[in-house]
Amino acid sequence: MWAAYIVYWWGMASKANTKEVERFEAAYSRIARTVLLITAALLLSLDHIRVPLLEKRFLPAAAWPFWVGAAITAAGLLFSVWARVHLGVNWSQEVTIKQDHQLVTSGPYGLVRHPIYMGLMTAFLGSAISRGEWRGLLAFALVVVALWPKFRLEEKWMRERFGESYETYSRRVAALVPHIF
Repeated sequence: MWAAYIVYWWGMASKANTKEVERFEAAYSRIARTVLLITAALLLSLDHIRVPLLEKRFLPAAAWPFWVGAAITAAGLLFSVWARVHLGVNWSQEVTIKQDHQLVTSGPYGLVRHPIYMGLMTAFLGSAISRGEWRGLLAFALVVVALWPKFRLEEKWMRERFGESYETYSRRVAALVPHIF
């Protein structure tokens, strides 16, 4: 699932599929996020790591955690793809403001303001459950830490760009978890 998701994501990241950018996030922010996300991916994907505590299980070594986690991972990945498709040419991998940027509030953006982040965090949580080891929960925590500054910056820029429209939208739609946060 993850391989197909990454291939899709990189394929859709070409400039032909997005608008021109007016404002970029700082390079150090993108680099720090990338390092954390790669570390999280390695924690989940390597067969063995040399930190015994992280390889201990928090869930039993049974089939059900794997399948429950796989279902949660698939749901998270599909939700983020739906959001990416729905966002269309307004999407970018980094936090940006596009030329003629539009505030999208329909589709998955009618459920949460940041469905790509929510979907990605859900997918990592599902993968952590599938692995059943403490390193999976550490990977999930790293993803949250990696995405949090991006989330905050995006919120700030959307408020600056769209003003009262974004304030109204943010009062109506939760940021990451429907009806909660």
